[in-house]
Amino acid sequence: MNANDRRPRPILQRIAQRAMLERGLLPDFSIEVLAELATIQAPATMNGEQVRDLRNLLWASIDNDDSRDLDQLTVADAMPGDKVKILVAVADVDSIVKKGSAIDDHARHNTTSVYTAATIFPMLPEKLSTNLTSLNFNEDRIAIVIEMVINSDGFLEDSDIYRASVCNHAKLAYNSVAAWLDGSGMMPEGGAAINGLDENLRLQDRIAQRMKNSRHVHGALSFETVEARLIFDGDEIRELEVEQKNRAKDIIEEFMIAANGVTARYLSSRKFPSLRRVVRTPKRWDRIVEIAEDHGFKLSDKPDSRVLEEFLMKEKAADPLRFPDLSLSIIKLMGAGEYVTDLPGDTAPPGHFGLAVRDYTHSTAPNRRYPDLITQRLLKAAMAQHPIPYEKDDLEALGKHCTEEEDAANKVERQVRKSAAAMLLQSRIGERFDAIVTGAAPKGTWVRLLHPPIEGKLVDGFEGVDVGHRIHVQLIHTDVERGFIDFKRVG
Repeated sequence: MNANDRRPRPILQRIAQRAMLERGLLPDFSIEVLAELATIQAPATMNGEQVRDLRNLLWASIDNDDSRDLDQLTVADAMPGDKVKILVAVADVDSIVKKGSAIDDHARHNTTSVYTAATIFPMLPEKLSTNLTSLNFNEDRIAIVIEMVINSDGFLEDSDIYRASVCNHAKLAYNSVAAWLDGSGMMPEGGAAINGLDENLRLQDRIAQRMKNSRHVHGALSFETVEARLIFDGDEIRELEVEQKNRAKDIIEEFMIAANGVTARYLSSRKFPSLRRVVRTPKRWDRIVEIAEDHGFKLSDKPDSRVLEEFLMKEKAADPLRFPDLSLSIIKLMGAGEYVTDLPGDTAPPGHFGLAVRDYTHSTAPNRRYPDLITQRLLKAAMAQHPIPYEKDDLEALGKHCTEEEDAANKVERQVRKSAAAMLLQSRIGERFDAIVTGAAPKGTWVRLLHPPIEGKLVDGFEGVDVGHRIHVQLIHTDVERGFIDFKRVG
């Protein structure tokens, strides 16, 4: 074995490759995909079609520090009556990635980019996703623009969707924009050079907070979980960095939720089917009720997102340090999201319980999620009054497939995360930790340590514990290759 293969990153890369194959996902692009890719040399153009020229607007991207696949840009415009017009530009991936092509077949198989701690398996070749179909800095691109007018109460008042040419004038990152908005940092260098962008970002921040507040009044749930990612120094693990929610992330989250709702309703209004993203009524509501009772709060017997949000906000104010643990418990009990088909004339899908929205699709990340590319094709056909590009049976099969492969991708990411965590803990066998129970089922009981925020299996002393319980555990075993971290209950 090469000495470098014993270093953390190569080990995790090998584990990630194996996990992809075990889950039926394709870690590499085929010869057919690479041959097709070689024929694509330039970004999409309109070929004589009439589109709006919006390149002069103060478009900017806000994403993670290391993001290179830029799916959307945002800009805002103040209107009379304390209204604000928001524009979201989404990369027109379909103009290059044609339905039925070899590249599309690969994307259709995996359905998503897989982001592991050590390596990324992009849904589309990086020549596209980080270049020709990405809304890159200082590059003219064709985009789908979702235009929304938000009133003084934070509610959508009017909307439109159209194609336009755009240009990203500033590539910004969440943390630095948030620090500037909070007054703890300077305006990011990429934004400071653009005249008027500072005022525009503050306008985006104000309207995003207004939209966020209005959604929470209607029952959107306030979660705050502890999410950590590995930071590498070369091939060595430097630290486990905890990521925090912030106001810059709120801007993108609120604008994307609104844009996805507009897209879903646009398709319905034109008698087009859509692939909706739903989170059904929590199956373990009874356990959520029990957790609330443990905190002295009474929930109704029937699921009610507004009252649940009231409970969450009360606990966040009362105990902000432990609120992420409570959030994690409720999230685990709510269940996963899924893709379902909404057909014209059918009963409406159940909506998204956690976001408190009825009409919701995925449409704003077509470089890294296949459901968004499907939605883009439906949207472009609806705008152009072309035939529906997907048959009913195919769309329903795709919804089921995308749900299953998203679960597979999550398991790959979790596998690598667990292997990385096992690396970090392998020298700490015998140590004791405070933990919270995150999963309790016949197949096993799972806990997450409070410090460091690492999850593992409770293999001894799991009798009588359930999701949300706080317990003390001792680390008894790790296995990097299989990602096993085993604890026993103590105290």
